[in-house]
Amino acid sequence: MRVLQLGPFPPPHGGVQSNLVALRRFLRSQGIPCAVINITRHRKHESDEVYYPSSAAGLLRLLWQLKYDVIHLHVGGTLNQRVLALGFVCTLLARCKSVLTFHSGGYPSSPQGRATRRNSFAGFVLRRFNGLIGVNREIIDFFGRLGVPSQKSRLILPHSFLPEGDSEATLPLPLESFFATHHPVLISVGLLEPEYDLRLQIEALGSIRQKLGSAGLVLIGSGSLEQELRDRIRSRSYHEHILLCGDVPHSATLQAISRADLILRTTLYDGDAVSVREALHLGTPVIATDNGMRPAGVHLIPASNLEALLQATEELLLHPVRKASSAEADESNLRAVFSFYKELTGGSTAGEDLAFQGKSR
Repeated sequence: MRVLQLGPFPPPHGGVQSNLVALRRFLRSQGIPCAVINITRHRKHESDEVYYPSSAAGLLRLLWQLKYDVIHLHVGGTLNQRVLALGFVCTLLARCKSVLTFHSGGYPSSPQGRATRRNSFAGFVLRRFNGLIGVNREIIDFFGRLGVPSQKSRLILPHSFLPEGDSEATLPLPLESFFATHHPVLISVGLLEPEYDLRLQIEALGSIRQKLGSAGLVLIGSGSLEQELRDRIRSRSYHEHILLCGDVPHSATLQAISRADLILRTTLYDGDAVSVREALHLGTPVIATDNGMRPAGVHLIPASNLEALLQATEELLLHPVRKASSAEADESNLRAVFSFYKELTGGSTAGEDLAFQGKSR
């Protein structure tokens, strides 16, 4: 068996990226050749069978040239036309079995998800895949609503991993100075996009500072809303107590999460958030919107609910409890994906070919 994964490859680090990398490592540990084609705008030098095509034509060329028995597309966010077109191409490759994992936990209940019908292009494309993986029950039900036969889909929870960070990493000076002058520090790590509901966090800080006058909020990440959020922050009387610091190296991000008093993950819809799992491993309390797939230990709140966010924040900050970090990763979901591959391919094994064969087609 040979596997080709399509999806986002780190950096940056996120839930989809972490699951893709963990699955690749697991497959290789089983003797399964596994290459990756990165489908995001982030580029690195190609090495170790990780490819970075610069155009759609380059991506199609790789799909034709590489040898594989399973092609596995990883999708987070939304099922936009670009993603669906790529999925359709994957299902046209008759020489392999096509698998899609949809990582976006609450998308089916979003306005776009609710508007998607069985006779839509999304329904047509999803039904063409040989196998579909959903990371929570809502996604599995969404597949069924679009006409996907139940035998084609599997509910496989996200991988539970241990973050790999440098315990001696130092924070960039703006972050270090912010931690020195604020307590408690709340932190958010994610994209600056509408689905992360960061305006809710900005509004919450004003109320939090009425009881905890030295509190501060750190927003790590980049995205399309950066200028809008900067303008919103500047309009607040407490603007100097919010640090919008853009992308930060992963090792420094882990340090910031470890030193923070609380991490916030407020979302309209979300998949498996790597920052949530990292915080739990590091012992930092987490407040997150309930998306039906949060790991144990997270304090759950409804979406876009300022009162619930303030209540949970007050409870955790006024009665802080630092929990012990999680002990070890669970590979059961990786084994479940591997078993799905074997089921789809008729049980072929790794011993047939231990070298990926590169671009021989």
